[in-house]
Order: sequence, then structure tokens, then C-alpha cells
Amino acid sequence: MSVVSVLGRIGYDLYSEERHTPLDRVHHFRSTLGGSSANIAVGLARLGFEVHMLAALSDDLMGAFLRNTLVSEGVDISLVQAVPYRTSLCLTEVCPPDSFRQVFYRSDPADARLTWGPAMEGVIRRSQIVVTNGTSLCASPSRDTTLRALQLARNQGLTTVFDVDYRASSWDSPRAAGAAGREAWPWIDVLLANAEEIKLFSSDTDETQEAQIAAEALASGVKVVVWKQGAEGASGFSSGSNVHVPAFKVAVTSTIGAGDGFAVGFTYAYAQGKPLADCLRYGNACAAHVVQQVACAEAMPSLTQLAGLLERAPGSSD
Repeated sequence: MSVVSVLGRIGYDLYSEERHTPLDRVHHFRSTLGGSSANIAVGLARLGFEVHMLAALSDDLMGAFLRNTLVSEGVDISLVQAVPYRTSLCLTEVCPPDSFRQVFYRSDPADARLTWGPAMEGVIRRSQIVVTNGTSLCASPSRDTTLRALQLARNQGLTTVFDVDYRASSWDSPRAAGAAGREAWPWIDVLLANAEEIKLFSSDTDETQEAQIAAEALASGVKVVVWKQGAEGASGFSSGSNVHVPAFKVAVTSTIGAGDGFAVGFTYAYAQGKPLADCLRYGNACAAHVVQQVACAEAMPSLTQLAGLLERAPGSSD
């Protein structure tokens, strides 16, 4: 069983229970575990990894709810730090197939207070994979902690996965988010970005093409750049190949969490040394499973469910 350290954001999500109702008219919500890193942690645990969550969370009842949920999913939370700051909150509209507006409350959030310590260093050193995200770079001390974790992991020869996870409310500007992400490139093996996120790394104008940005990242130390394209599938860039794999055709209930699902599937396949095209197929499969449901962590597939989806993947070698 591979050991994975997932460093980053745990959030409290409220999903509308009134489908096809604009968010400003919704009266009933359902609470769930959220936050990109927490969602990925649950997804990897469901696929059989030993997962350690490295995060900061509010020392209150909301934090207790999230801790309990992570434990119920088999995620180790012994290094989740309790801090006197509020956990971030997200409210989501559910209007299939294409309206999933969100409102974030992230004023000096708990996840930005993550600090480094000997115990964190110890669990990273015995991991095979370290997964983190761009939101963790939005403020210190989590910014310093994240960069230190990535540097340690790269120096130890571990696999590092970085999901950009751009949230405008966490940054002064898109340019600031892109600059912070670029700073981490030398210690990243796998860089995951959607169509909006990859443009954050544009070095000159909005006309910079995705392939050019990927080439710049690869030249800076990144091993694989993945451009997630939603319903169009995903493209992967590496020093040896550039490939595109189409998405699965499924009925969409909610697109929220699709990127986290993709990260789970891609990381699972990458950890097994599968070719880039297969890694993209695994990512697309997990994303397809997530979009057919409401909520993120709850929607992550089991190994059996993932295998069932992959049977329908055109050209898969499995």
C-alpha cells in the first residue's frame, strides 16, 4: 500500500438541495466535507492508499464535523492542526447541466495557518507521494510550509502532485496566483490545471498557448503537465509525449469536484507507473463518476466503480 501525504485545504461545503433553483433563492442545503485537498485525500483512501492529511482546521464544531468525516473515510488526521481561525465555507448552486455557481467565505481561513514541524517532516519522509495545491500558497505560514514540503519531497525522490486549485477569493489577482505557482515548479512532478488555471502561468499576454506554458513548466523541472478540458477530456505534456484523451460521455448532475476526481484517478495510475495516456484515462474516469453526483468527497469512486468505468474507456490498455 502506497503512503500518501496530502497537504492543503479542508473546507465546509453546503450544497443546494433545491435543484434548478438560483443560489439566491435556495432555502435548503446539505453539509458535506469539501476543500480540494480533503476531497483528494478521501478519493485516494477509497482507492486503497494510506493517506495522511496535513492541514490546519478550526478548533470548533465545524472542524469536528470535518475531522469525523475524514476519519470515517480512513484518512489519518493525526497531523491536522487545530487553530483559532475559521474554516472556509462554500455554498453551491445545483442547476444541471451547466450552472453551478458558488460563493466562498475565506477571510484569513484556517487552512492558511498550517505550520511546519518535525512530525510533518517525518510522515513526508516515509511517503511515496505528496499531493498539494495552489491555494496553500496564498498566504503564510501555509505558503512556507507547502514549499518546504515540496522541496523535501523532491530531494527525497518522492512523487509530487500539484493541483492549481485556483480560487479568486484567495488571491489579490490572477497574476499573483500564477507567480506563486511558478515559484513551486522546480519541485513539482505532476502539474494539474484546468483551462482557466493554466492561463495563470502566462508569462506575457493572454495569447500565450497552453503548449507553450507547458513547455516552460517542463523546462523548469515539472515532469508532466496536465491540461484538464472538462467535457473535451484532458491533454498531457511531458518530455517524451503530448497526448489527448477524450472525456467519458455521462449525464452531468454537478461539475463541482470533477477536477479533484481527476487528480485522484491520475495520481492512482501515475503511482503504478502507467503510461501518460492511461493516467489521463484514469483521471477522466474518476471525474466522470464524480459529475454524475452532487458533492465532491462523497462522490469519489471505489476501486470496483473505477474498474467498471475504465471498461468503457476507448483505447485503454486495462
